[in-house]
Parts: sequence; C-alpha cells; structure tokens
Amino acid sequence: MNQDYPLQERLLSALFDTPLPEPDDLPDLERLGLTLADLFAWVDTQLTSRVLDLHSRELQAAGESFYTIGSAGHEGNAAIAAAMRPTDMAFLHYRSGAFFIQRQKQVPGTTPIYDMLLSFAASKDDPISHGRHKVLGSKAVMVPPQTSTIASHLPKAAGMAHSIGLAKRLNRAGEVPADSLVVCSFGDASANHSTAQGAINATCWAAYQNVPMPIVFVCEDNGIGISTRTPHGWIEAGFKQRPGLHYLSCDGRNLLDVYRAAREAERIARKRRQPVFLHMKCVRLYGHAGSDAEMTYLSKEQIAHNELNDPLRTSLALLAAYGIASHQQMRSYLVSLFDRVRAVGREAIVRPKLANADEVMASIAPNYPVAELPPPIADAQRAALFAHEKHNLGKPQTLNKLLNWALLDIMGRYPNTVMMGEDIGKKGGVYGVTSRLIQHFGPSRVINTLLDEQSILGMAIGCAHNGFIPIPEIQFLAYVHNAEDQIRGEAATLSFFSAGQFTNPMVIRVAGLAYQRGFGGHFHNDNSFAVFRDLPGVVVACPSNGASGARMLREAIRLADEQRRVVIFLEPIALYNQKDLHEPGDGEWSFHYPEPEERVAFGSVSAVDEGAAPQVSIVSYGNGYYLSRQAARELSRSGLSVRVIDLNWLHPLPMESLIAAIAESSHVLIVDECRETGSVSEELWTRLQETNCPAVLGRVCADDSFIPLAKAAYHVLPDKDGIVAAVRQLIQAPSQGGVK
Repeated sequence: MNQDYPLQERLLSALFDTPLPEPDDLPDLERLGLTLADLFAWVDTQLTSRVLDLHSRELQAAGESFYTIGSAGHEGNAAIAAAMRPTDMAFLHYRSGAFFIQRQKQVPGTTPIYDMLLSFAASKDDPISHGRHKVLGSKAVMVPPQTSTIASHLPKAAGMAHSIGLAKRLNRAGEVPADSLVVCSFGDASANHSTAQGAINATCWAAYQNVPMPIVFVCEDNGIGISTRTPHGWIEAGFKQRPGLHYLSCDGRNLLDVYRAAREAERIARKRRQPVFLHMKCVRLYGHAGSDAEMTYLSKEQIAHNELNDPLRTSLALLAAYGIASHQQMRSYLVSLFDRVRAVGREAIVRPKLANADEVMASIAPNYPVAELPPPIADAQRAALFAHEKHNLGKPQTLNKLLNWALLDIMGRYPNTVMMGEDIGKKGGVYGVTSRLIQHFGPSRVINTLLDEQSILGMAIGCAHNGFIPIPEIQFLAYVHNAEDQIRGEAATLSFFSAGQFTNPMVIRVAGLAYQRGFGGHFHNDNSFAVFRDLPGVVVACPSNGASGARMLREAIRLADEQRRVVIFLEPIALYNQKDLHEPGDGEWSFHYPEPEERVAFGSVSAVDEGAAPQVSIVSYGNGYYLSRQAARELSRSGLSVRVIDLNWLHPLPMESLIAAIAESSHVLIVDECRETGSVSEELWTRLQETNCPAVLGRVCADDSFIPLAKAAYHVLPDKDGIVAAVRQLIQAPSQGGVK
C-alpha cells in the first residue's frame, strides 16, 4: 500500500478489492445513440471528478486548497451533461463536478482539470473567478458561477427558462439559441428550502398556464443533508404529482439509466417547452466536506453500504461487460490519472494569487466603456405613447405620474427592458406608477407575476442572463426582506465571482419609507433599507420628487445598460401623490416633466438655497428632504440662510459632490428619516469626519423603533419642527453635536 497517498489507496481498494456489481441488463448502446467511446468518455469524466475531489483534500492538507466539498457519489450527472447541449445554460450546485467536466469536454479548447485545480488553489489564473472562490463556472460553456446559499439559484434558473420564450415572443436574439433549455441541479435537502419550493411553484404556476418553461430541475438525492436524513420517499411524494411538472427518476449509480432519463427530460423540455423534475437517486461519499466526520452520525455499516453503492463501481462493471476495458486495465488507468492530476496540481498551486485589495475588488463594479445612449424614440411613436396624457403634458405632476412617464419613455427607448411584479399590469401597480404600460408594451414586457418576491427577483436575474434589462417591482420595502438574498447572494455577487464575465444588470423599483399618514403599520411604513447599503457594487437611489425621480430613473437605466450595475430604486410612498410643499394648494411639490435627455448624474447631489451664502446646509433625501425644505423656509424667515441638499444616491454616497455643496456652510445638519442605528446618517457623519470637514455637524434621525399605526408613527419620525429646532441648537453649538 502506498502510504504517501492514503486517499488514493482507499479508492483503489473500494473499487478493485471487492467484486464489482454484475449489471442486470446491458442496453443496446446503438439504440441509445451511443458508442463504446462515448461510454468510456463518461466514465473517464466520472473518474476525473473523483480524483479531483480527492486531490483537493490532499492539497488542503498541504495548505494549498481551501474548499473540499465534492461530488463523490454524484458522478452520474456526467450523463446528464452528455444529454444536453453546451448552449443550454446550467445552474449547478456544488456536487455537479462531473456534469461540469463533461460539459467542458463538449467545447473544444477547454482544460477542465487545470481550470478546476486553479479554482481549488485560488489562483488568479482561474478562468472564471480569477481566484475569488472555488466555483463551477465558465462563460464558454454557459455555466454561471454558482456560490449559492441554500437553493438560491433556483429562482434565477426559472427566470432564465422564462426568458428564452420571452425573447422569442419579443423577436429578440438572446444570449442562448431560441430552442435552448435550462438545467438546474440541487440536493434533496435543498429541495425543502422555501427558495426551492417557491421557484418550482412559480415554474409550475407559469407552465400550468401554458407559458413556455423549458427547464430540467435535477434533484441529486443522496438521502442526507450534512447529517439530517431525508425521509424515504419524501422527494418523490413531494414532486411526482405537481401540476405542470413532469417527474422522471433514474438510478444515479448507473450512467446508462441516468442518460435514458436525461434524454427524455431533454426531449420534454426542448420540444414541448415544459418543466421536468429529474430525480437522480445517488449516494454521498466521504461526508459533506473535508471537515465533516461522517462517522459521528453514520454507522460503519452505513458508510460501508454507501461505498458498495459507489457509482464508479457500476461504471467500471459496465466497461468490463461491454468489453471496453478490464478491471486491471482500469486500475492502471486510474493510477495514471492520479499521477496526471497531481502533476497539473503542482503547476496550479504555484500560479499567481490575487495580490492586493485592488485586484480583489476589480470585478465588483468593473468600469465599462462609456456608450452612446439608444437613440430617442421617434416623435410619432412618442406621441402615441403619451396620447392618453396629452391633456396633462405641460402641467406640473406628482412623483408617481412623472415616474410613470419616465417608464413610458424608457421602455420605448430601450426595447430590451422588461418589467415584472405583482399587480403591475392592468391595475397599474398599487400606486399607479405602471399605469397603462401594459396597454402600450403588452404582457410580455409588463409581466404580472404571482405573489412571491423571490420569484420576481429570480425572474429578473434570469432575464438579465439572457440579454434583457429587467425592471422588477417590489410592492413594498418590507416585502423584499424575505427575498433579499436574491439581491445579496445572487445578483450582487455575480460580477465579482465571474471576473465580470457574467452580470445581472437591472433596476429594482421598491416602494418604501415611512410617513404614510397612519396607513399600514410597519409592513407598509418601513424605514429600514440598510441591507442594500452593505452590498458592494450595488447602487441605491432615492428620489424626493417627480422631476428628480424621472431624471434619476433614466440614469439608473443607463447604469444598468452601460455599466451592468444592479440598481435599487427606492421610491418614497408618502410622496407619490404629494402636490404641495408649504401650504395646501401651493403646488410646489408638483413638477414639470423633464426633457427626455435630462438626467441626474450618478454621484451628484442637488441643492436649493433659502437665502444667500448659506450658513447652514441640511443634508437629506426622500421624505427628509421634503421636510427639510419646509424647515428651511421657516428658518430663512428668521434671517438664517440655509442650503438644502438632496443626496439622490444613497450607496455609494456622493461624497465628492456633497463636500463641494457644503463648502460654504459653517454648520451641517444631517436629516435621516431612517433609524438612528444603521442609517445613512451614521455613514455620512463618519465620512465627513474622515475628510476633516470643518463644519459643525449635527444629526436628526428616526428613533430605533418599528413604525406603528396611525398618528403614533409621528412620535418616532423626524418632523419639520424638530429639524428647525435642531438647526437653531446646532448654530449655537461650540463643537459637534445635535444628535437626536
């Protein structure tokens, strides 16, 4: 026994020191459309995946590899890859290594062993993540890198499947051929997660209504999630009778049975454009990951039983039964494969690593070349779009109306934009922002969805994968919190983990913030959006009025289309229909619609002065900016000159523009309608101190409270009188102060 390589010897013993299973029957390969060379190539893929798994553990022991979760026992998925085309986008979970290797074999010029070892070693030569993570991914073979939390890749896989038919209906060329399908693999434990359940439910919901959904969900069922058993028969019972979903099963230990089922799944999904649940029954070997000691929760007998059911044993038996290779020949072949993988590994571990923070962060938000905007829509088309509004054009309007008009212009100008969300169709959204868009652009571009924020965002991510610029709507800010990982773990990270090769450009419209005159309690009055602000690369925008809203929405679309950014567009609900600023009927919060080319540049603030040479600058956004404008007039009447600054962009903060705007002021008050803890004002205060801002700083915030119903809400939110009092207190302060 070779003491230097115990993992190798353990595998050789398991495969060759006990009798291999005798195949029950040998299908006619020709009838399956296969050759002897095909079968051998698949077995080679399986062996390569296993050797890579084991070598990753050897490298980890040497301090050269950092992620040892593997595919051992799941290698039958190589036959699933063989049944699909390399242009069929595949969203893979971490045990689909053999699928990935076989997919790479389908595209000339790829080097799967070297690529995967570079990934294990966190080398910046890794062609997909450039050393940022051990992921299965490749632009060349249509596998986006997957760093999924539990099942979080299923909603975007469903969205991608939906987008293929959408592109065809809209006569657009997508990133994949029009007859493509989507493959999405996951484990039996993941199938229980709400994200998986929601994505599969959304797929069935669409397919039940005859919406094309060409997707193959591959459940790689090994019967255990880390240490928690999946009840026997649970997966079949849960998915076999789902309306709109075809259920197929196969023995994951047997390549030919997997291929049989995969070919049928491929036929249904590609020809009938319907979803398939492919249940691949397999085993898990070597525990969950390198640090998982399976003997702590599995008996020796259970571990031995799993090893006897190793799919490699069945594959080697098939090679012998078809006369392709003897056991002794395959033993020698496997030893030489270990030698080859280790030789490549020695090269991979010495390749360069990411050397500094700039290299690490280069793909968070790559700086793409500035591009010309799409040409303005023709006068006749624009006249048709605005025909219903011709009596209102030229008159000042509220925020919701001007956002609606901006969407009309944007969707006319950018034919690759699509909207999706609950009630956005004929109803026009809860607040009328999407009113009449469906009449102009049809149900394929203004898509009414089921009530599931994970599925709405997943649809958007999938559509972005296929060349669209999605504009999903989340009906209320509080509703996004149960789906925020679609933004955090999927959309926001994709560029980072793919070195900018895959992106998820989109503008996510979210109605939110507080001050809704007592309506709704904390679910409809939600002043917490901190979850968006700690996402590298994500842009958070918040307009305070209709004119800035229209201009900023256009800039948000430019950022998505040109710079491939994920933009959160936070719309203050309480200001949607606000017409007046100071007195009822003054109309000072109604604005004329900006000309189509006008935008608020990313990273710039806006300012309005009450008096000359401002002594005090009030910095705010959204409802806080509205209240600050009211406070500024009252202060100016007492002889104090005030500049009110609208931040516009809340992440990243527009610090350069802001510092220039406050330069003339000796005092600066930050007004933040969000909570004292974890709010924009905390970051603003810190950033201004770090820049040695000479002004005396103060802060007014909401209390650290949820928003109650009715008038009680105003006890915990900033108001005009509080802002006025804070400014007066601030100008008397000898040093920093004024914190509420």
